Amino acid sequence: MTFKPALKTLFQAVGLALATMGAASAQVSDGIVKIGVLTDLSGTYSDVAGKGTVVATQMAIDDFNAKEKPSFKIEIVSADHQNKGDIAANKAREWFEQGKVDVVSELVTTSVALAVQKIAKEKNKIALVSGAASTRVTNEDCNDVTVHWTYDTYAVANGTAKAVTKAGGKKWFFLTADYAFGHSLEKDATDVVKANGGEVVGAVRHPFPGSDFSSFLLKAQSSGAQIIGLANAGGDTINSIKQAAEFGITPKQQLAGLLMFITDVHSLGLKATQSMYLTEGFYWNLNDDTRAWSKRFFDLHKRMPTMVQAGQYSSVMHYLKAVKASGTDDTAKVMTQMKKTPVNDFFAKNGTIRDDGRMVHDMYLLQVKKPAESTTPWDYYNVRATIPAAEAFQPLSASKCSLITKK
Repeated sequence: MTFKPALKTLFQAVGLALATMGAASAQVSDGIVKIGVLTDLSGTYSDVAGKGTVVATQMAIDDFNAKEKPSFKIEIVSADHQNKGDIAANKAREWFEQGKVDVVSELVTTSVALAVQKIAKEKNKIALVSGAASTRVTNEDCNDVTVHWTYDTYAVANGTAKAVTKAGGKKWFFLTADYAFGHSLEKDATDVVKANGGEVVGAVRHPFPGSDFSSFLLKAQSSGAQIIGLANAGGDTINSIKQAAEFGITPKQQLAGLLMFITDVHSLGLKATQSMYLTEGFYWNLNDDTRAWSKRFFDLHKRMPTMVQAGQYSSVMHYLKAVKASGTDDTAKVMTQMKKTPVNDFFAKNGTIRDDGRMVHDMYLLQVKKPAESTTPWDYYNVRATIPAAEAFQPLSASKCSLITKK
């Protein structure tokens, strides 16, 4: 009888100690969440991603602080990877080892993303990929710390190549950026063209980044193809379209921009791009939610957002909410929280992160307006179709990701 109060006190002390240990283990390290934005600030993809993704990240941080009032501080660092995998990998390693960065994000350029996601896995840190395109990110090169957020080569090819082929463009020739992204986009588009009754009569690969596309375009011209598929992006796509017009290739042969962005259309103008099909994961003028966010972005950046920039905001916000919900910046716990929580924001409705790290959401088949159809600045697209998430991205049944167990 006399030992019961003492035992009760002992049990209470042990319980308090365990609770304290549990709370301590669930805290954010150093009380700070540090986000690294690794992007192209000066090169081919700087309009597509670049400074705009840094702006979008800061918007996400500011909105999260205002709405969620977290107990932890949030910091941001950014760097220019110059579209080089080795520079990106070294910067990511430096950030993780010395800069106390918790998550590295954006990563436009496939070679950059593939290099950085390996470092992230090695250091057990999270990589949020908004700008890179290749399906390799969540296919052959997948890992359990990487999320591919905005789009990929399968999704954009599945939209644009299918629409152009079904509209009668059966005979294709590819002009392809000679690195992992271009190879992936050409392959995915080829599969779609053939699946819809088309044929590929040839392809040529140009250096990345490129400036003079004359010899490559002349090969495409002599091929007799109806469609010249541009398996490149950013400045390479812009220059390809300009030079095709200069050589008189268009409108005799039709160009298909397999990865185009609103900034490309803005740079080229509606006269040069009218009636072209493209596939995107976001359009600023889609609905009231996209317009409201995009106006705020425009006020800061003076340009309407690309899908990469909008996706960057969405991915960072989802990550920060997962940190708060799980009470920690521990990589495994945050990833678990991110994957079990649907994505519902201006960028995606009922988006989900699959086991391979692919965030699946609706995509949009768009067609560039004729000049007379555009009524306001940046009013460039007609929305021709919504491609449901289940159809937009590569099915898990075709996955080569080691994390996926086939039944």
